[in-house]
Amino acid sequence: MPLSNALQVLGGVGLFLFGIKLMSDALQDLAGDRMRQLVGSLTSTPVRGVLIGTLVTVLIQSSSGTTIMTVSFVHAGLMTLKQAVGVIMGANIGTTVIAQVIAFKIKNFALPVIGIGMLFAVFGKSKRQKYIGNGLVGFGLLFLGMQTMEGAMDFLQGRKDLFMMFSRNPLLGVLVGTLVTMVVQASSATIGLTIAMASQGLLSLDAAVPILLGDNIGTTITAVIASLGSNRSAKQAAAAHVMFNVIGVVIFMTILPIFKTVISMTSSDIARQLANAHTLFNVTNTLIFLPFTSVFVKLIQAIVPGKSSAINVGPQFLDPKLVTASPAAAIDAIKKEISHMGAIALSMLQDVKNAFVNDDPKMIDQVNESEKILNELTHAIAKYSAEIWQESISSELSVVLSAYVNGISDIERVGDHCQNLIELYDYKVEHRLTFSPVAMQEFQDMFNTVFRSVTLSLESVAEEDVSKAHEVIDVLEVEVDRKEKTLRKSHIRRLNRGECNPSAGVIFIDILSNLERIGDHAHNLSFIALDIAKTHR
Repeated sequence: MPLSNALQVLGGVGLFLFGIKLMSDALQDLAGDRMRQLVGSLTSTPVRGVLIGTLVTVLIQSSSGTTIMTVSFVHAGLMTLKQAVGVIMGANIGTTVIAQVIAFKIKNFALPVIGIGMLFAVFGKSKRQKYIGNGLVGFGLLFLGMQTMEGAMDFLQGRKDLFMMFSRNPLLGVLVGTLVTMVVQASSATIGLTIAMASQGLLSLDAAVPILLGDNIGTTITAVIASLGSNRSAKQAAAAHVMFNVIGVVIFMTILPIFKTVISMTSSDIARQLANAHTLFNVTNTLIFLPFTSVFVKLIQAIVPGKSSAINVGPQFLDPKLVTASPAAAIDAIKKEISHMGAIALSMLQDVKNAFVNDDPKMIDQVNESEKILNELTHAIAKYSAEIWQESISSELSVVLSAYVNGISDIERVGDHCQNLIELYDYKVEHRLTFSPVAMQEFQDMFNTVFRSVTLSLESVAEEDVSKAHEVIDVLEVEVDRKEKTLRKSHIRRLNRGECNPSAGVIFIDILSNLERIGDHAHNLSFIALDIAKTHR
């Protein structure tokens, strides 16, 4: 191939992939926070996993991106291997949409579509109009790339004999499709190139179908790379993706003549035939595997043995691969990490109560260690959030991310006040101070209200539950403030009557003050939940 033609093919592939990326970004921007909710939803059944995997892949236009997300979710313990298998099947179906789109004969409209898209992108008055414009530009570039690739291969019209080997040796076609896709790590590009060559008459249906089957094996390299350095569960998910496609290709290679006959009956146009072959392979393969999902999972666990478990040290959900694969999924990972932080904060509060009520000094070290973990998580989430902001995210996702960043600060402050409380307990023990039975009862009463407030506020953020947020803001916050004032006055009266030790009295008032401030942070968290809920309207 002459150098000029090679560069033209390379440029065509570049335009094609850039068009897909522009379309992907525009679709994700238009989906906004709904995309975050979609990728964050756990898949209770393999069938639902297939649907979620298909929808996410259609939105991000990348089965590799979906499988990276899936591997990351399994790595973090957010998804079981069985759930992941369903999503992987759906991702394979979703990626066939691009092949169906490029099979349409609308290449001559590529430039007008790009022109219309640019008008929207540059002169659009709303963000939605600009997103639509970017999507149209991407759509046009997709076809311009196809046109460029086809034009670059005109000189091969007289050398069709070079491609006859793929017709005579289907295994060679599978190998070529696998290797090329592994190198470019984008099955859509290989499929686009294959369709372009077939449209120019360089590849027959007999030669092109095995290459398409190989594309499906080659695309699994991305999941394998994503699992490197991850835990055993993530490696099992990557192995599931590889085995699903390899077994599927083996099945279809055994019935290749029948498969090609069926495909040839679906259309008279070879571009559409190849798009249909890609779709039919992935849909049929999914239908074959779905009834045997549990058996398939056991097979994968036998091939890659090891217990599936979540990570227990440090951040559990902040997988850096998610940031580029899907910022929406990365933001949902932050949501999960905030719940993790919240669970630690609640355990610290419970430890504080155990220290005072059960007079347990062991709680001192426990609370201090937990506070260090909260600080580490706060820094990790802040850094992770900064990386997400470097990506292109929609205004809705930006609002959600800002809310979460504010939320981690409030949870971290709850931990700080817990540490203040345990220091007061330490002082009480060191100086052998005691609280009266009335003071202890008042402490538990105040503590229980604050604990419920923090619990509900964390649930309101995790579940995006407006009713729980309003209960904290409208009811519990008022009750916490009222109790703090009432109990403070009550304790001062006891001090004036000489019914308690002055030093113990000062500590008790400090305890009330810290509990009241914890209630304030619960109040802030609930407002964050309301801000996030507004993005759904």
